[in-house]
Order: sequence, then C-alpha cells, then structure tokens
Amino acid sequence: MVEITGYGIAIIGFLVVSLVIGSLTYKLVKKSARRLIVAGKSLPLFLVGTMLAAQSIDGNSSLGNVALVYQFGFWAGAVIPIGLGICLILTGLFFGKILNKMSMFTLPDYYFRRFGNATEGISGVLMIISFVVLVAGNFAASGFILQTVFGMPFFWGVVIAALVVLTYTIAGGLFASAYTDIFQIYLAIGSFWAAFLFFAGGFSGVPFDTILGSAPPGYLDLSGLYDTANGALANWAGILALGLGDIVALDFMERVFAAKDPKTARRGAFWGAGLTLFTVIPTSMLGIIAFHFLPGLTDPYVALPELALNHMPFAVGAAILMGVLGASMSTANGGLLAISSVISRNILQRIIRRRWLGKEAWGDSKLLWVTRVIVAPVMIGALALGYFLPQPGVYLILAFDIVFAGALAPLTLGLFWKKANMPAAVVSLIVGSALRLLMFFIIPPELAGLDTMIPPPISFALFVIVALATQKKWPGKERHDVRDYVPPEEDIIAGEDLKHFHAAEQGSTRSAL
Repeated sequence: MVEITGYGIAIIGFLVVSLVIGSLTYKLVKKSARRLIVAGKSLPLFLVGTMLAAQSIDGNSSLGNVALVYQFGFWAGAVIPIGLGICLILTGLFFGKILNKMSMFTLPDYYFRRFGNATEGISGVLMIISFVVLVAGNFAASGFILQTVFGMPFFWGVVIAALVVLTYTIAGGLFASAYTDIFQIYLAIGSFWAAFLFFAGGFSGVPFDTILGSAPPGYLDLSGLYDTANGALANWAGILALGLGDIVALDFMERVFAAKDPKTARRGAFWGAGLTLFTVIPTSMLGIIAFHFLPGLTDPYVALPELALNHMPFAVGAAILMGVLGASMSTANGGLLAISSVISRNILQRIIRRRWLGKEAWGDSKLLWVTRVIVAPVMIGALALGYFLPQPGVYLILAFDIVFAGALAPLTLGLFWKKANMPAAVVSLIVGSALRLLMFFIIPPELAGLDTMIPPPISFALFVIVALATQKKWPGKERHDVRDYVPPEEDIIAGEDLKHFHAAEQGSTRSAL
C-alpha cells in the first residue's frame, strides 16, 4: 500500500516540476534533429558545466557511493566521484576543444570520420551496451528512492521514474536535460553537504567521533589504496575505468559537442570536474554515517534514503531524496538520448540504410522522428536490467570498463598520432573488449581489478603495432589537424542549409585555430 507523507508530497512535487519543465523544452527543438541531439551546438558555459556535473553526480555516484562505502569502506565509494572528476579534467585539458571543433552529433561520428564505417559500427555497439548499463543503474537508484519513500514495490518505483524521464527526453532532448539540470544538480550538491554538516556538527545528538568510531577497521584509513586485502586493486581499477574510460562517454561528449564554441567546451569540463570533486567528502562520508545509524542493513542500497527519512531534519532529508532522484533522472535522460542518437544516426541511418541498402540519408525531420521513437525501446531495456539486477555504483564502473578496454585507444591515438589507421582501430576495439570479457571469467575474486587494468594497455600496444605494420596499405593522414575532420556533404543530414552550415563551421574553425 502506498503511503503519502510529507516526504512523498515533496517527491511528487519534484517529479511534476521536472516533467513540466522538461516537456516545455519541446518548443526549443523546433523540429530539428540537430537541436534535439546537441541543442543546435548553442549552449553557454553555465549550462555546459552544469550538465557535465549532472552527468557525473548521479544515482550511481551518490546512492551507489553510499552503498559501496557501507559495504567495503570509504575508498570503495569515493573512487566514483574521484574518477569522474579526473575524467572531466582530462577532457578539458586534451579532448574538449578539438572534439567540439568537429561539429559532430555523436561520438561514433568521430570513429566514422577518422577510421570509417567498421569502427563506427563496432564502437557504436560497445557504447550502446555501456550506456544501457549506466542508465539501468540510475533507474535502479530512482526505484530505491521511490520504494523507500512511498512503500511501493521496487518495480513500480523504477517504472514511474523511467516514464517521467522518457516523456521529457522525447519532448526536449538535450534541451530538457539542460533546463532540468539547473535545479536538480545544485539541489543535490547542497543537500549532500547539508546532510554531512548536520552529522559532522553533532546536530544529530551523536558526537561525530562516536559515529566515526563505529566504522569497522580499515574503513577510514588509506589501506583501501595500497592493501589488496582491503580492495586496493578494485579501487584503483575503478578510478582508472572512470578517469580514463569515461572519456569515451556518449553523454559527456554529447555535452561537449553542444557547447557553443571550443573554449566553452573546455571550461565547461573544468566546471563539471570542480563540482564533481566537491561531492567526494559528503557523499562518501554518508556511507560511514549510515553504518553507525543503520547497522546490519540487508540491502545497502536503501542506506541513503533510510538515513534521509529517519535520521535527518525534514528539510535536509527531503532535499537529499529529491537531489538523488533528480541526479539519477538527469543522467538517465542524457543516457537515453545518447543511446537513441547512436542507434538512429550511426547504426540505422549510416550503416544499415546507406551502407548496406544503398539508400540516401534521412532528412533532418526523419532523423528527429526516428531518434524519438527509439528512446522508448531503449528505456524498456535499461528498465529491465535495472529492475532484475539493481546494482547502482557497480554498474557505473562496469559501464566504462567496457569502453575503457577497447574504445579509448582509437579515440586517443586517432586524435594525437597521424599514423593511426583503420586496421589498428578495428583490432584495438575487438581485442580489447574481448579480452575484458575473457578476464571477467578467468581473474579470481581476490585479484578483482586486474581484469580492468590489463586490457587497455594491451589494446594501446596492439593499436601501435598494427598501425605501423599496415602503413603501406593504409597510411595515416599526411595532414593531421582539425581541418581534416570537416565533414563532407554526405555526412551532413539532408535538409540542412549546407551553405550556411559550412560558413558557420569555417568561421568557428578560423577563430579557434
């Protein structure tokens, strides 16, 4: 039986506001696929930075973080925001500006332009799998919040959150994410700190020293970073998977592409990194606090909502619940849109329709329509995974293990090494990903983490070896700068004003160089 309390009223109000604001952005799309997918490449610094932070600070890095700390210690959860913050710093330093200059719709567009259809298809499939896992984790986090607040079955909690996200993703695409993130993510960050300070200041009635003293040995020291018996291998693997693997993230790069210019993309990445790292202490320490107030939980994923409902002032607890729910919905929104865009543009439009069927590319309105239609089945797939195997936090690291192993080498070496070529990219994608899958089965539990660390260096090494061995037949680019990536006319969706598009892009390139 569903229970409606003050917390429930707050959550219902929050869901309604998110749904209304997200749906109203339908007017900003203006029947354009480019505006749905990358907001017309028009977003200013405040929105880009906020959106990148919102993709980092989600249900996995908040509710999932607390659950992992509760089970395994501070570093087991803290690696999530730390790794994501590192990723955004690296994106700002090395990737953001050049990728924004290329005026792409999706990240597999890069693999197509640099290496061709084969790498576009393989990378696209890997990223689709990766992001279905990511969205599933956020649907599960939303389900745990609604289950705890309303006393409803977990299934219906997941379904309600998924339907709200589905509605405004179809309506406004990336614009919906931009405008809902503004109030969702800053509420989440503020509530995390308010909750932490409430307990750290002794306002709960329990001295903070007593709370910390309740943590098991090894939970709060540095052994989680150097002692394999305390999970050091897995913790470093998590930092690497997120810090490097998340560079190959559809949702991050979607926002980089949407920035109005390269400088904004770079600064937005640093903005997002700063906000993400600002959450390391409060979210991770809430896991330790939960261990004191909620000992012996059979389901650690309800630790944060239980703490919010029963051990915080109403205002702080309600803000925490709304913040985590909003953060989860924000990332799910970005993930659903990114997956649907890759399926419609890279898989259906360019590979299946043009490459295999020999038909012309879709016009802008057709691509818009197909992308919106695909959002629904993608949502159903992620919902099913999130319901049957709810693992927020774990899913985030797993999602980027997949692309870390195979897709990072082609992106990085393709950008910064002129001898990078198609055979090297294909081998790196296939072998790196297959090796990661194999190691999942052969690495013993006590060495968990090595299965994440070993495949990427092998993928990079194979890329270099194959590229050098095949230079005669597939030489790298003689010229290698941003102008090599200006898309040919057949890569621009039909129906665009090509003359206006190229004039705008050339002006953007000249000002950036």
